[in-house]
Amino acid sequence: MSAYPDITLHIGGVARAGSGGEIEIHDPATGETLAMARLASAADLDDALQAAETGFAAWRAVSVFERCRILRRVGELLRARQDAIGQVMTREQGKPLAEARGEVAASAEVFEWYAEEGRRAYGRVVPSRTTGARMIVVREPIGPVAAFTPWNFPALTPARKIAGALGAGCSIIIKPSEETPATCLALVEACVEAGVPAGAINLVLGDPPTVSHHLVTSPVIRKVSFTGSTAGGRAVAALAAQGPKRATLELGGHAPVLVFDDVDVEAVAALGAQRKFRNAGQVCVAPTRFYVHEAVHDRFVAAFASAAERIKVGNGLQQGIGMGPLANARRLEAVHGLIEDARRHGARLVCGGERIGNRGFFYAPTVLAEVPESAAIMSEEPFGPVAPIARFRDLDEVIGRANGLPVGLAAYAFTGSGARALALSERIEAGMVGINRFEIAAAETPFGGVKDSGDGREGGTEGLDAYLVTKTISQA
Repeated sequence: MSAYPDITLHIGGVARAGSGGEIEIHDPATGETLAMARLASAADLDDALQAAETGFAAWRAVSVFERCRILRRVGELLRARQDAIGQVMTREQGKPLAEARGEVAASAEVFEWYAEEGRRAYGRVVPSRTTGARMIVVREPIGPVAAFTPWNFPALTPARKIAGALGAGCSIIIKPSEETPATCLALVEACVEAGVPAGAINLVLGDPPTVSHHLVTSPVIRKVSFTGSTAGGRAVAALAAQGPKRATLELGGHAPVLVFDDVDVEAVAALGAQRKFRNAGQVCVAPTRFYVHEAVHDRFVAAFASAAERIKVGNGLQQGIGMGPLANARRLEAVHGLIEDARRHGARLVCGGERIGNRGFFYAPTVLAEVPESAAIMSEEPFGPVAPIARFRDLDEVIGRANGLPVGLAAYAFTGSGARALALSERIEAGMVGINRFEIAAAETPFGGVKDSGDGREGGTEGLDAYLVTKTISQA
């Protein structure tokens, strides 16, 4: 098993302890302390800003072909360290080791994608209105970036921001969650080892409101990227608006799943349970509200519960584990509270509904049936291992219920009808829609939501565009 590393800041190419306060980092499977981490002081943040400013000048001067080579090397290093980083991730975040390893591999793909996409930040020549002149449009890096990431995907979410910024030629200050800092630190170390110049990538830790205010309001920062809660995103967006500065926001969701009566019910239920309980349900695009046609509702519930009960819950470092612990005690309390509220509103507990043991933050995979819209879990993202299931009768009714919330990150639907699939893809209000599949995210596709689920995209060509500005050059 890989040793849990010392946690440091990384500023201007140098690893150093923060001069602010100190926090404990815990193993969610045992509750034990993994390490102590020193947080950044105001002076540390000022140093990071200065480093990002000088690092931007150095990195943007590197040829796009050399930047491509360096980012591809980052991907190679991450693949070579997949097992070691995966073990660190499991220890600090809790997800099963197989999931952690897969996340590291996906992060490597992100760096490889942006390595190539950065070479394609094309401009254009616009025909001039006069002879002897030329109108040229070019794309340039926007400047130093401040990025903020949560604890649920401690490699993939930072990778999207780091690789996007570096691929465009920007420098970046990344602030990962203080609960899962070691995974992101491993990404930063791979970037430095691959050849990213000092100051082009920096890592800080600290109190989120304090750090975000200090960084976002600094004139050095030109662009902000935030992944987290809707409330947190609003606060960061308000700070960015004072600039004004461009802000990419990937916020909360509450993904509906619409299951019609013309599908293989047992197969869809088994697949839905697999995706629902991935990372203990702590996934922003996880299926979270299941609407099942009344003709197949009971079969679906039975098959879904059967799949949930077969999941082996335990320490993610052990063999054969299908679901690890929740990330912290806060999630235990929140998930259990939503389940109890649903039961008070008339929902039927089919399986689960209780904490497992008294060591670590384990909770049983839970299925609720006959859940009314009045239950809080139908409007509040549970972010945990609980699947609320409700009946529906017709297409218009269920689309209205699916679109009834102010969020719209991801949505899913399963049907055997081509005409219905087309209608669903057009009428569902979400940034990402999966029809007859749950796979909606890849390095080469845009990731993000609509309504209160945020603004802007990561991944795909849109992800690179977020770090570029357009300049028109009129030359005689």
